[in-house]
Amino acid sequence: MTRYLRDMRGHGATPPDPKWPGDARIAVQFVLNYEEGGENSILHGDAASEAFLSDIAGAAPWPGQRHWNMESIYEYGARAGFWRLHRLFTGAGIPVTVYGVATALARSPEQVAAMKSAGWEIASHGLKWVEHRNMPEEEERAAIAEAIRLHTEVVGTRPLGWYTGRCSANTVRLVGQEGGFAYVSDTYDDDLPYWLELGDHDQLIIPYTLETNDMRFATAPGYITGEQFFTYLRDAFDVLYAEGQAGAPKMMSVGLHCRLIGRPGKLAGLKRFLDYIGEFEDVWCPRRIDIARHWAETHPHRRWDRPSRMDHAAFVAKFGGIFEHSPWIADRAFALELGPAHDGAVGLHSALCRAFRSASAEERLGVLRAHPDLAGKLAQAGRLTADSTAEQAGAGLDMLTDAEREDFTRLNTAYVDKHGFPFIIAVRDNTKASIRAAFERRLQSNTDTELEEACNQVERIAELRLQDILP
Repeated sequence: MTRYLRDMRGHGATPPDPKWPGDARIAVQFVLNYEEGGENSILHGDAASEAFLSDIAGAAPWPGQRHWNMESIYEYGARAGFWRLHRLFTGAGIPVTVYGVATALARSPEQVAAMKSAGWEIASHGLKWVEHRNMPEEEERAAIAEAIRLHTEVVGTRPLGWYTGRCSANTVRLVGQEGGFAYVSDTYDDDLPYWLELGDHDQLIIPYTLETNDMRFATAPGYITGEQFFTYLRDAFDVLYAEGQAGAPKMMSVGLHCRLIGRPGKLAGLKRFLDYIGEFEDVWCPRRIDIARHWAETHPHRRWDRPSRMDHAAFVAKFGGIFEHSPWIADRAFALELGPAHDGAVGLHSALCRAFRSASAEERLGVLRAHPDLAGKLAQAGRLTADSTAEQAGAGLDMLTDAEREDFTRLNTAYVDKHGFPFIIAVRDNTKASIRAAFERRLQSNTDTELEEACNQVERIAELRLQDILP
């Protein structure tokens, strides 16, 4: 048995309606990353200078040395860029979420006071603005705890949101295990929040973005002008807004950095975007904590038995009858690489069908022969499976007249005599009349054609049965 940990299904083809406040067609959420003073620097005890997300093209770490130009670019974010953004957003009446690096916040008391007075959410952006990818698990756990402690000491309240950014494969799990966060944002995998089960803890995930993000001013391919940034934001907004109008509202995150978008020429594009969305009435511009609280209230998490997490006995017990009297199909499907994508009806049907299709010709024929005759002797004796009984009743095959029963018996007998297996049809897709017509038509087919058709019908019956018990 193998299990695939990544979730390629998500909300699926029909995501939930977030029911944004005021029936908003879109939630546009602005994040201001405050990293200035928390970046790599030998002044901060790091081995080298910072090299990430600045206007210095091709920047590289300077081991053991201060990088004066890099430091001054980060300082610009705190000294000038932050205040320009503060004026822009407070003037527009739009609250933001700050991803605050704890050590950076500790070195910027005036900026923290301004964030608080504006009613902005200050979420945690980790202890330091450094890479976590090679950090041992216990060291990262300790860094998370220290980030919370220092954040609480500096801000006055503990953070309720978390985003590392330069995270490890362990980050989301470790933050979730801490247990005190309303949301974690170290993913980029959806346009809506979702729940993640981490052991006994249900953690809300609010995905973030790296593309509607001013970091593209400092990466390639990226933005060169404020107008390019505005155009991309506007296009993203227009697509998501149209989806909202069509009944599927989404969330749009916009990522900002004081030292990048805080430069005048870049900020002009952001200002145009704020002016643009201000022309729409049904747009909600919340903080991330507001989204988290709304989602938790509107879409609380409910645990259920997921096929990919069942043990062997439970899996076969629950799904062994999906293919009529053939539990070996569920047994073989259990050994496949199941994951979250197989926890819904479509995904598990795929796994069961793979086991059926890869079986020998004799095994597949055995599945066909395990199916009862329609309206035959087993049905009359009450010896059908519960699924078959309900399916035949749904098509009215339990209410046949004597003449109709004799007619079906004649057709069943002729079909089995010709092909060697019972006539199989997904009765829930049919009526008594269409079943009768299919009998006549398929009696004229050759056995190879009918074998293929019967297998297709068996798979369709399984699909309908799974739809009754799985999302």
